[in-house]
Amino acid sequence: MEVYGLIKILFLTTVSFLVAVTWTPLLTNFLYRHRLGKQIRDAKSAPIFSRLHRNKSGTPTMGGILIWVTVLVLALFFYFGNQLIGGTFFSWFNFLSRSQTLLPLGALVASALVGLVDDYFNVRRIGPRGGGLTMRHRLITYAIIALIGALWFYFKLDWDLFRVPFLGNFNIGWWYIPAFIVVIVSTSFSVNETDGLDGLAGGILLSSFVAYGAIAFMQGRTDLAAFCGVIAGALMAFLWFNINPARFFMGDTGAMSLGVTLGIVAMLTNTALLLPVIGFVFVLESLSVIVQTLSKKMRSKKIFHSTPIHHHFEAIGWSEPKIVMRFWIIAGVTAAMGFILALVDIGFFS
Repeated sequence: MEVYGLIKILFLTTVSFLVAVTWTPLLTNFLYRHRLGKQIRDAKSAPIFSRLHRNKSGTPTMGGILIWVTVLVLALFFYFGNQLIGGTFFSWFNFLSRSQTLLPLGALVASALVGLVDDYFNVRRIGPRGGGLTMRHRLITYAIIALIGALWFYFKLDWDLFRVPFLGNFNIGWWYIPAFIVVIVSTSFSVNETDGLDGLAGGILLSSFVAYGAIAFMQGRTDLAAFCGVIAGALMAFLWFNINPARFFMGDTGAMSLGVTLGIVAMLTNTALLLPVIGFVFVLESLSVIVQTLSKKMRSKKIFHSTPIHHHFEAIGWSEPKIVMRFWIIAGVTAAMGFILALVDIGFFS
């Protein structure tokens, strides 16, 4: 059974990569033809950022479409193939199930569509501050999506169990709803802040989803593990075109949706408290923004040259590929550490 599950995960990951790579030229041609390029913030509001990234103005955004559309198409292909045609092939590789993957897939698509609208507003300069949603509006959007997911868990799945590593599971009742919202909002915010350099967010998300796919597999949640594998395969295809110099950017349609989905997967595997370890770089990025904001308000001084922290390293002279590769290495190590902690927590070595 474990061998079958492993084959299923690896097969779907490979298929996802191949499908995403195959249709990327169609997406990039569409984005360039319709001039859906990202607008860089002006020098007055973000002088350091503008100076460092002015050459990227006009590079197409919305590249995250490649990831979530690939995942959605494969999920529907194998599900309806199993329903309409049947047979061993579709039965084996269908990974859409109500108990494991329906909620994260729905959240992925719903938040991706919201992010897509935000990307379009940014490109067309619709909205305040030159286009797109403000951070407050984004946080409200994250909270609404998180609330829907929390209510699904609490009422539909009758789930209020929250695990503290090495201490056990605790029934926390209705407190599960605000806990769920905090996890989803903080994860989404952190992923969004990390999406600022070519390949940065994509590579760190890849490490995180691989780690959670492994955790889900060890828990016997094969469909959820396969879902993480499909996302990982699409992320690898995305990175093929997103590494410096990027062919396109992820955009909010990718960062928002993958951040929300990562948080939901953490809750589904009941390992939310391991997420700060697995996604340590995301925590570092968001903390740098929070600390910088508080310092400017309370002390009228900046701690970093620019935030999130990857822009600080840019400002002191690090090259973009150097920052990205070093952050990838840190993300890979912390993802492995998180997986090891998950194994120890479930008594794998006892």
